[in-house]
Amino acid sequence: MSAVSERVVERSMAAGIPLSVHVDLTMRCNERCVHCYRVVEDRGELTTAEVKALLADLARAGTLYLTFSGGEIFLRPDLFELIAEAKRLRFDLRLKSNALLITEERARRLRELGVRQVDVSIYSTDPAAHDAVTLIPGSLERSLAGIARLRAAGIGVKINCPLMRTTVGGYREVRALAERLGVACGIDPMITARNDGDLGPVRLRLRRADVRRVLEDPALNPEPLPTTVPAERPDLDDVACGAGHNACYVSAYGDVMPCVALPLACGNVRETPFAEIWSTSPRLREVRAIRIRDLHTCAGCEAAAFCTRCPGQALVEDGDLYGPSRAACEHALAGAELAGVAVVPASLAPPRRAPR
Repeated sequence: MSAVSERVVERSMAAGIPLSVHVDLTMRCNERCVHCYRVVEDRGELTTAEVKALLADLARAGTLYLTFSGGEIFLRPDLFELIAEAKRLRFDLRLKSNALLITEERARRLRELGVRQVDVSIYSTDPAAHDAVTLIPGSLERSLAGIARLRAAGIGVKINCPLMRTTVGGYREVRALAERLGVACGIDPMITARNDGDLGPVRLRLRRADVRRVLEDPALNPEPLPTTVPAERPDLDDVACGAGHNACYVSAYGDVMPCVALPLACGNVRETPFAEIWSTSPRLREVRAIRIRDLHTCAGCEAAAFCTRCPGQALVEDGDLYGPSRAACEHALAGAELAGVAVVPASLAPPRRAPR
């Protein structure tokens, strides 16, 4: 991140401006990924007019970075109309898609409209391994063809590679593929529970030994791990997470949440304007008020220097916004072991219950 971008982020945090907003346009999808955390509900998705009204509200609120995601966004027949409206309002727009439905004509249209980047998930360069995640035969070949069409049209592409037990051995090949294609690549070791509390995807998470191997890779983690644990924590008055401070998520059904990974409904844009939800929601105020010292277990954790706790996973897995995330504990312990630091993480007990 550039110095200018860092200042923009810092100022938006201080001023409480929703600088970055993730909007899901649909929960429908033409893949059935085994790790997917999204849930299709028996509610109507936001209409074209409702999405346009939301975009106008976001522009007035100061949003700059906008992400359209899903589900598969190209299943919405009004997608290009919504993209055109987003660009008219001068958002920096990024799309998330599996690229199965990208044609040459659609790629050219995205370029004409000024879309900056399309993110596409590639799980493995082995077709059998990739397709075993999506449950769609031929999906790797089709996604790569879509990426090629986007690149030919001059659209920026980023390959995202979520790491699972079944695919972690191939992430280097995915990075090499991205390099050959001339596109960015992101490696994500976090597989989350579903937003309705279903813990099914959790069984796909990396084992601690796998996490250690990923942390050992200097291409992914160029910064050295800490070698000591401070006697006192200097960060107790820091915010526990940036969710809800200068970024948020709006579901395909209009629910406003602090983050796509923190399924805590704070209001619905069909009932209340976005700006009012953003500024007055009691739940958002609660999330923003949380400081590290308020985390009843994590505030005193010896493994904090190695931890990237997710409050959303703490909430979904154990029903406790102020508690530890089991996955974060595992990752922290793996990092501490790799650094040769003896620590006891906050909690590695199995999840007790999931919220309903």
